[in-house]
Amino acid sequence: MHSKTNEQDKELVNYWARAATPAGKARLKLRVATKRCLWSAVLVLSLGLKRIIDIVVSGCALLALTPVYAVTALLIKLEDGGPIFFKQERVGYRGERFHMWKFRSMVVNADALKDQLLNQNEHSSSSVTFKMKHDPRITRIGRFIRKYSVDELPQFWNVFRGEMSIVGPRPCVPREVIVYSVEERMRLLAKPGLTCFWQVAGRADIDFEGQVQLDVQYIRSESVWLDIKLLLKTIPAVLLGKGAY
Repeated sequence: MHSKTNEQDKELVNYWARAATPAGKARLKLRVATKRCLWSAVLVLSLGLKRIIDIVVSGCALLALTPVYAVTALLIKLEDGGPIFFKQERVGYRGERFHMWKFRSMVVNADALKDQLLNQNEHSSSSVTFKMKHDPRITRIGRFIRKYSVDELPQFWNVFRGEMSIVGPRPCVPREVIVYSVEERMRLLAKPGLTCFWQVAGRADIDFEGQVQLDVQYIRSESVWLDIKLLLKTIPAVLLGKGAY
């Protein structure tokens, strides 16, 4: 046992002795540089593959869902004659701002009415986000399209443009980001997406702190295979409509 340990110690000493020579230092630098290049190549290929998937999936969705878009637009227009779409500024990857598109599910003056409802926030009064299960601002057709995420379908256009991805943390509004802590800002280290961990695990039923934890977990373990798994889990989550309001 002792002889084996001594041999290992000698090998370790010899290794560092060789590494201390000019040739050893050169080999060590080459090995480090090679590993960095390989890691960068894997990262670029992974991001490239994700972008290709985003373009293909969003392009096909925009075409295939044309009848759904048409019917939804007609119903929204017939209900109150207001705008069909709702455009809102959001914060994306590394703080880049963009306009996210949705089918309008609330009354036209929803933002103005929100200030009157802040004390009824069901994500607690200290929460960054605002959610109400029976929000009076939501229209009749709005309740249906929100429950089954039909209101989110126009965001396939954001994905196609490269502002969003199919899978990633949900995009934040600027007024929320301003009060983010350092940990919460980690959500901005990935391109925002249509679906994510908390979208398939409970959506609005999960409080803000839980959403942040799940988003950070996704960013730390992000991969194409994980995206595919989350995308498949999104289908039953949307059909069941759990946590959507």
